[in-house]
Amino acid sequence: MADSQLLLKRGPFRSTWLRARKTRTQLVLSRRPRRRLGTLRWCGRRRLRRRLLQAQAAGADWRESGCLVSRAATRRPKTAAPSPAPAAAPAPSGPASLPIPPVRPAGPGRALVLLPLEQGFTFSGICRVTCLYGQVQVFGFTISQGQPPQDVFSAYTHSRLTINAVHYSMPEKSKKEMKREARALLRSHLNRDDRCWLMKNFSPLCSIVMLEQLKTPTVNFLVSHPGLSYVFVQESPTFQINSEHVALRSVGIRREKKKNGLRLTESALSAMEELVTVSCEEVDGCPVILVCGSQDVGKSTFNRYLINQLLNSISCVDYLECDLGQTEFTPPGCISLLNITEPVLGPPFTHQRTPQKMVYYGKPACKNNCENYIEIIKYVFSSYKRESPLIINTMGWVSDKGLLLLIDLIRLLSPSHVVQFSSGRSKYMPNLTPDYVDDMDGLYTKSKSRVRDRGFQLAEFTESLEFADEEKESPVVFTGHKLICVQSDFAFRKTPRNRESHNKVLRDLAVLGYLGQLQPPVPKPLCPLHGLTPYQVPFNAVALRIIHADVAPTHILYAVNASWVGLCKILDDVRGYANGPILLAQTPICDCLGFGICRGIDMEKRLYHILTPVSPEELRNVNCLLVGAISIPQCVFKSQHGLEGTIPYITTDYNFKLPGASEKIGARETEEAREEKVHPKPKLYRKIN
Repeated sequence: MADSQLLLKRGPFRSTWLRARKTRTQLVLSRRPRRRLGTLRWCGRRRLRRRLLQAQAAGADWRESGCLVSRAATRRPKTAAPSPAPAAAPAPSGPASLPIPPVRPAGPGRALVLLPLEQGFTFSGICRVTCLYGQVQVFGFTISQGQPPQDVFSAYTHSRLTINAVHYSMPEKSKKEMKREARALLRSHLNRDDRCWLMKNFSPLCSIVMLEQLKTPTVNFLVSHPGLSYVFVQESPTFQINSEHVALRSVGIRREKKKNGLRLTESALSAMEELVTVSCEEVDGCPVILVCGSQDVGKSTFNRYLINQLLNSISCVDYLECDLGQTEFTPPGCISLLNITEPVLGPPFTHQRTPQKMVYYGKPACKNNCENYIEIIKYVFSSYKRESPLIINTMGWVSDKGLLLLIDLIRLLSPSHVVQFSSGRSKYMPNLTPDYVDDMDGLYTKSKSRVRDRGFQLAEFTESLEFADEEKESPVVFTGHKLICVQSDFAFRKTPRNRESHNKVLRDLAVLGYLGQLQPPVPKPLCPLHGLTPYQVPFNAVALRIIHADVAPTHILYAVNASWVGLCKILDDVRGYANGPILLAQTPICDCLGFGICRGIDMEKRLYHILTPVSPEELRNVNCLLVGAISIPQCVFKSQHGLEGTIPYITTDYNFKLPGASEKIGARETEEAREEKVHPKPKLYRKIN
């Protein structure tokens, strides 16, 4: 009797466990089976999870309906009357009911993704995206069928990108006619089997995307350095090798969870919609949009997304970079003005571009010399022609003097819209309304009341701005701006402890991305930097200046050798000097045409050996070399392939007590700024050939 009672108690448990193992359409797990699931080893859990996912793909809504069964039902003996069968789950009627967008291999290095409306595919890695049918959106940029493919870079250093299917206008055609049209469009891209697979899962509002393997010299150069191969794709053990995994791996990407993708708040999306509308209407001229906020609130992400949104409607967007530490299109330490005509579909180190105007400030922060920072912005901003909308990126320094400096920038640049980011994790920042800006004294400008009392004219502050001839006749009126507040819920992993090291990694990646332009085009193999032929520059052809520190003239060449140098053009004529080197007494505000590495100095022939991607035509205009605090990444010195024996410029015997060995000795800084901690330079021994 006891045995029969025990059998009756264990019967429902076994049947429930068998239902989980056989993965019937309706999976209902009681409390005891869930405890049993908790005792499974990892391999058993993997197998059960795979079966449950297969059941879900077959149409079983086990996640929604499978919660708890009443205790009485779980204890019902086998001889009891069976409970009524649950209603069968509705069969999937098309791709819109699929929980995950299906992926199908389409040949070596290619994969097809069928995206139902308002569903997305989040991934990491790099690939070339072609919309074969419908319309998709990546990072705010819309790709329609018939448009050229776009190179997309989804890196682990930033939020992963998502390919979203968006709504598009549908002609008044039947589903059969639409299938016939889609089949005709796909005939030139896909074989018969792939077309049949797509037509089987076709729905009128779906989008079909082709993902192709992408290799660029810059990315190949980046991932060739040890420790940087994780930037785009992180390998992890997987226990489910299927056709989708193989197809995505052949492309060079990996599917990511939706929560790892980019997510914008409602206030950010609303602000973008308003700014795009204003930019397209052109009622009051081209808008000038200044984006500000503290560190790590999503300003740069917002700017990229806004640029892509604007490029959906207009042909170009101007961009003024005022953030020295985290520049978008140039190496760090620059203030630049660019005209953007192509979408920005990746982090900064994947889209280094040639600016319309650029000045090399030489440091990742301006806390010690704000006046020179303002003068450089004046000089660069004078090249803005007001023919397209302008987006101004500012620094994350918005406390104490940084806030006063931001008020000066608003008065100087006179934006029509100020987008102010705030976050619960960031420090308090007052709302920069027009009244607040008018009533507050800046770092170098006075409030309206002080102007009336002292007779200060704003023209004195902006008199150095140079405008076009037609704009001189109709002077710019500095009116109030419209404040747009954006509440950021941006998820980031940086903390005050690791922020500086994380930013240093991003700056190094930007420098490496710039140096990647030296590599030959694919499919040619990578060439190490020491294997490239440098330019020879005579001593008497260029002037020298160390921006960030005071260096004795006898040690100038030691500071220049193996350094990151700005290739600049000054108005003064440096020709006529017999020998050289030619040293400048002050740091000039001049155009920077590019950057390079001084990889050696020939004292006998009196030549600098400069390695740079700048074209020879532009190099003929270079007559000044500026050396700042932006350093060459250490991996360039330590991880070059093909080096044998002692590595140049590197030593383990380094004495910081020597004069000039520490960054604070001879640094051109104010007394209060010396308390600021600056990231130390690499321990490099610089010798002169």
